[in-house]
Amino acid sequence: MLFGREHEQAAVDALLAQARDGGAGALLLRGEAGIGKTALLDDAVARAGTAFRVIRASGVEYEAELPFAGLSLLLAPGLDRLDVLPGPQRRALEAAFGLGDVPVDPVAAPPVALATAPADRLLVGLATLGLLAELAADQPLLCVLDDVQWLDRASLDALLLAARRLQAEGVALLLAARTEPDARTERRLGLPEVRVTGLAEADATRLLTERAGPDLPAAVRDRLLAEAAGNPLALTELPVATGPQAHTAGGLPLTSRLLIAFHGQVTGLPPATQTLLLVAAAEESGELDVLLPAAAALGVGAEHLAPAEESGLVTVTPDRRIAFRHPLLRSAILQRAPHHQRLAVHQAVAGALPDGDRRTWHLALAATAPDAALADALERTAVRTGRRGGHGGAAAYERAARLTPDRDAATRRLVLAAEAATEEGELTRAEALADEAAGRTDSVLAHALLDHVRATAHFWRGSYPTAHRLLLDAALALGSDEAAAAEAVEPAHAARMLFQAFHAAWYAGEEPVAEVLDRLAALPLADDDPVAPLARYLPAAVLPALGRPAAALPPAREAVEAARRAGAESPADLVQLCGATLILGRDEETVDLGGELVAEARAKGTLGVMPTLQFFLAEAELFHGRHADAELTATEALALAQDTGQHQWVSQLSALLAYLAALDGRTERCTELATAALATTGPQTAAPAAGRPWAHWALALLDLGQGRAAGAADRLHALTTGPQRHHVSATRAVPDLVEAAVRLGTPDRAAEAYERFARWTAAADRPWAEALRLRCQALLGPDELAETAYRAALDLHATTHRPFEQARTALLYGEWLRRTRRRTDARPHLTAALETFDRLAAHPWSTRARTELSATGTPVPNPEPSPALPNSLTPQELQIARLAAQGLTNRDIAAQLFLSPRTIAHHLYKAYPKLGITSRTALPATL
Repeated sequence: MLFGREHEQAAVDALLAQARDGGAGALLLRGEAGIGKTALLDDAVARAGTAFRVIRASGVEYEAELPFAGLSLLLAPGLDRLDVLPGPQRRALEAAFGLGDVPVDPVAAPPVALATAPADRLLVGLATLGLLAELAADQPLLCVLDDVQWLDRASLDALLLAARRLQAEGVALLLAARTEPDARTERRLGLPEVRVTGLAEADATRLLTERAGPDLPAAVRDRLLAEAAGNPLALTELPVATGPQAHTAGGLPLTSRLLIAFHGQVTGLPPATQTLLLVAAAEESGELDVLLPAAAALGVGAEHLAPAEESGLVTVTPDRRIAFRHPLLRSAILQRAPHHQRLAVHQAVAGALPDGDRRTWHLALAATAPDAALADALERTAVRTGRRGGHGGAAAYERAARLTPDRDAATRRLVLAAEAATEEGELTRAEALADEAAGRTDSVLAHALLDHVRATAHFWRGSYPTAHRLLLDAALALGSDEAAAAEAVEPAHAARMLFQAFHAAWYAGEEPVAEVLDRLAALPLADDDPVAPLARYLPAAVLPALGRPAAALPPAREAVEAARRAGAESPADLVQLCGATLILGRDEETVDLGGELVAEARAKGTLGVMPTLQFFLAEAELFHGRHADAELTATEALALAQDTGQHQWVSQLSALLAYLAALDGRTERCTELATAALATTGPQTAAPAAGRPWAHWALALLDLGQGRAAGAADRLHALTTGPQRHHVSATRAVPDLVEAAVRLGTPDRAAEAYERFARWTAAADRPWAEALRLRCQALLGPDELAETAYRAALDLHATTHRPFEQARTALLYGEWLRRTRRRTDARPHLTAALETFDRLAAHPWSTRARTELSATGTPVPNPEPSPALPNSLTPQELQIARLAAQGLTNRDIAAQLFLSPRTIAHHLYKAYPKLGITSRTALPATL
């Protein structure tokens, strides 16, 4: 029975009810050690009863560096269902759990190799979601996870991704985590959270009386109540603490006093039993099949477990595992054991384990001197960790370096540790490792890789110029004759470093971008190198956006085919090429290539690159007037970016969605998304958000559509003349600046941006771009040339299939005609604009066109809303309905959209009444 936990129990009951009713959800219980989190988890399992299937696991302190250790224990009951998962997800989970082959021979690798991206962690999270949904297929599932603060990061990330995507699976995910002494260091998990605090005095007194009995002297009772401060574990354990230390620990923090109290209970046991408990504390799984052989190596037998069981310190579970009464008991045993005993125990545990990463880690914990063979094994563990998509590779590489007797080999492993720490987001640790490694080597390649580590840290902190300079210098060093002669460094290595430098330079300003492109164009790359097509395409695509001459730009398809012939196999190899097509206005190529690469990334499971590709694709869809498609693409990409922690793309995609909201007049939604975009930055970053240009364009378009020309002009002038004026959004926003400035009677304010835009349209050589330039020319004057420019623009628009921009030109022309008292001539243009805006649901622009048309004397009825338009669906409902209309099953759709089949069915069930239909057979005719 729990005392004083009615509030927490009500929150748990609500979570269980949600899952029982076919929904799903997650809840985190957070509180200090001993506050009653585990008791609440036990109570939840009891409350779930037989109506729920229950799976359960706990984080273990010594498992923190073992990727997927916690997740493999939690999902063990569902491993017989792996075959139902989509192929890439199944393979990712098998690799994460060591069930599939992960070939590796790092010892035979070159002295230092360029870092490669690890496998997509997202796939493991999606597989976790799928397996949880399968386990809940027959009855609701309660998934319980204790001591989340000790869970390895790879397991936690996978579970958090699954938690964010839970919708209608019948799954209740209940977690418990300890609060940190400094709240600023607590990791925010993004889940609904209940803070578990101390018991009220009356409840604390009831618990103490139940535990210690009614005859406890009043003075002792009052002292214990004061020391415990409402902590249930303290009220339970302090009264039975033994030994003199328990009576002299009053000045210590409560957790320390509890550790002493637990240790006091352990020291009263026979020495052999204490040794067996130390083995159990050091071995993370609790499996008797491992613990007993390890204990036997230390001269302890199974019979020595009995005193610990009799005292209630441990229990043996039905699946033959030892479970401690409380996690603090494990900590007390480990922390107070002499160092030499811990070393001996880790050696014994390693001896009881089969070859593998767990055995390697225990051997590393037992090592006291350099050991080349163990260092090699640790490196293999680190490589496997990276390829499985887990965290912990940096720790393995670093420990391997410490155990490596050869100085050069140790340095190489420090370089790899720094790179792995960067990939894992541990920037301070990465920089420290980079500095240590740099002081140990003269290798040009090693120093270049370490500069890349430092540059990545500067980039994520927003120091773009510093990141650019580090990467550019590293690329120059790699391209030097010294590097080629001494270390056989090929120009392709320098090119790859310059691609990274280009990324940093893009946010630093035009001059850094031009400097990188000049270096890239000068590299002597072989035609059969996979990086050569991009290295040649990038300068030709980008330099015109900087107002500089460039070579003729070949079709992107030619560059893609050349790259594939040269060995580019992954969508990640082509992502920058896809983005470059937008810079010079090759939007039709972006749609073609972006769609192809997104489909390829889905099929291959390379999901980490999808937010980038989908951002480019959504931009191109927007520019083509395919607003619904752009919103679908960007909405899915935003969820993926959030799931993978890609802050740059979270900001960019939020801002792009804000622009789409501005188009159809969703003022609150636009403002909300733009604000989120401007506030989203990477870890430890003080620089402006990556989505800042798109966010300001979105807010400016909202102002312009609603007649607030002054606000629009201010935002657009800053955007199109500032340090990021070369960005795609800044270039494309110039026609809006021209319109706003002309409306304010200050056309000169747009003159500089227009001249730059005119040079860009000439280089782009696209009819739609020239149409926009002509529209700007018509607005800027002289007035006697306006009609010629408007007509020429509309003629070009008619060939480009960009309905929104065509309608805006028709609207402006119609307004100009009406102002010159040619109402009859204005009506057909205003009518065409209105029809297009209505069809696109661009409500602010429909209102403006309707007002102008009414001013010509033409009656204009308000449009009748249709109750069964696809526009009434959410983006996710529309996406699912479209796929269902193509004949895909729920499981097929789930695999494509990275959701569960039950969630797909749930969304279809919600979509049918909105569309006025009752089954999926009617979808093809409706959509």
